[in-house]
Amino acid sequence: MGKVVVDITMSLDGFIAGTNISTALPMGDGGLRLHDWIFGGKTEADAKMLDESMKSAGAVIIGARIYRTAIDDAWGGVNPFAAPTLVLANHIPDQVVEGFTFINDGILSALERAKAIAGDKNVWVMGGANVIQQYLKAGLVDELHIHIAPVLFGEGTRLFEHIGAEPVELKLLENIQTPGATHLRFRVVK
Repeated sequence: MGKVVVDITMSLDGFIAGTNISTALPMGDGGLRLHDWIFGGKTEADAKMLDESMKSAGAVIIGARIYRTAIDDAWGGVNPFAAPTLVLANHIPDQVVEGFTFINDGILSALERAKAIAGDKNVWVMGGANVIQQYLKAGLVDELHIHIAPVLFGEGTRLFEHIGAEPVELKLLENIQTPGATHLRFRVVK
């Protein structure tokens, strides 16, 4: 059986998006800078890290804001993930892009469905921050794969702002440094 994996890039000061998130700037001011290691000067190690994440994912869970990025044509109107994608949303939008399934009865239901779809592969909890925070707070994450971009935002959307008061113990599994990011993989100690 696969694992539940959070895999996301953040700034050194813990932000996964800049300020002023909008349709035109789905990652906020300067937010795309976080993905320079993917789209910019990608090294062989960066490419391998990204390839492993995509190939190991049997299902992806995202929030409604990330889905809106798809319908606002940031991804050309198609699902950019290499796996079926479940969207946590309060309601099903009027415009539905192929490859996305909507879940409106909570994170446990979404995870149950994602695990059934993924089979032996991993479930990738991609975000946004609120979705990741809910899964961490509920103790449902097996591994954290954090890619730290060498940039400080100062403001924006923090990844770990609302995970509760209980410490989340982690065991470092891997640390790979490239010019574009420091790639950290942790196992969540339960």
